[in-house]
Amino acid sequence: MQEQINKIKEIALQEIKEAKDLKILNDVKVKYLGKKGELTQVLRGMGELSPEERPIVGGLVNEVRDEIENKIEEKEEEFKSNEMKEKLEKETIDISLPGTKVKRGSKHPVNRVIEEIEDLFVSMGYDVVEGPELETDEYCFERLNLPKGHPARDMQDSFYITSEYLLRTQTSAVQARTMLEKGGKEPIRMICAGKTYRREDDATHSHQFGQVEGLVIDKKDKNVSLADLKGTLEVFVRKLIGKNCNLRFRPSYFPFTEPSYEVDVSCFKCEGKGCSLCKQTGWIEVLGAGIVHPNVLEMNGYDPKEYGGFAFGTGLDRLAMFKYGIPDMRYLYANDIRFLKQFDRKDEE
Repeated sequence: MQEQINKIKEIALQEIKEAKDLKILNDVKVKYLGKKGELTQVLRGMGELSPEERPIVGGLVNEVRDEIENKIEEKEEEFKSNEMKEKLEKETIDISLPGTKVKRGSKHPVNRVIEEIEDLFVSMGYDVVEGPELETDEYCFERLNLPKGHPARDMQDSFYITSEYLLRTQTSAVQARTMLEKGGKEPIRMICAGKTYRREDDATHSHQFGQVEGLVIDKKDKNVSLADLKGTLEVFVRKLIGKNCNLRFRPSYFPFTEPSYEVDVSCFKCEGKGCSLCKQTGWIEVLGAGIVHPNVLEMNGYDPKEYGGFAFGTGLDRLAMFKYGIPDMRYLYANDIRFLKQFDRKDEE
């Protein structure tokens, strides 16, 4: 039996040496060390041996088993090492090749304008406030001095969802919400920039457009006057459009301010001489503004005898068009990457 065991050892070691891959090596392992393997069968036949031979044969079988297992483990490590080397060689990165160019995104021109406006007004002590785009008729109209049936409602062709809910036609609704939140006792310096909606769609109007509005309210002894409004708008316009722009106030009508004004800026293209952009007038209308109407103050919790202030609003899309020379508002909503990616360069200029 000892000769049989040594023969098994010799053949097993040779087969391990000649194994070409892990599958063949595993077959060798099962053949000699498995439950039905040749060494296992030898151990099962030890019952036929004499008591003197059993420990000798048992020790020899264990010795051979350990040697075969060690050789199998060494061969496995060899296969794994070779496999890793081959994989590393195949997956080597050629650092001399040019890298894949990653397309760089660009901020939308309207977002650029919003950030610039917010930075400016925050530096002047204003708060940036937000509000819902789906608004109630109460906040969008009634609390802004536009009761049901008021003829000025016809100026805005609105998107009504129900009889009481609509997509907001201006961000002024946020002003009403802010005044109520302050409880009629605190001064307010705020701006709100966001989307608004009206049924319009042509080269200079869109059914969705951006708007920014500002509101300042304080006690009357603080003397928040039209002069403060004019000074604020001068800083605003010269920062956004051009440092040499001049302002012109024209009397107008807005339900939520009294007196109300349309605010024009001198044409930044022709410097007031007259061109196609300003329609040969030398002026471009950009803003609506005025002193907050006493009814608006009273309906939103402020005593008009003690408090006063001013408000202003303008279209973000129009400011972006003026700032970047965009000829058609519809470009802003076309999502054309060729159009959008040029504004990094324009800001650098």
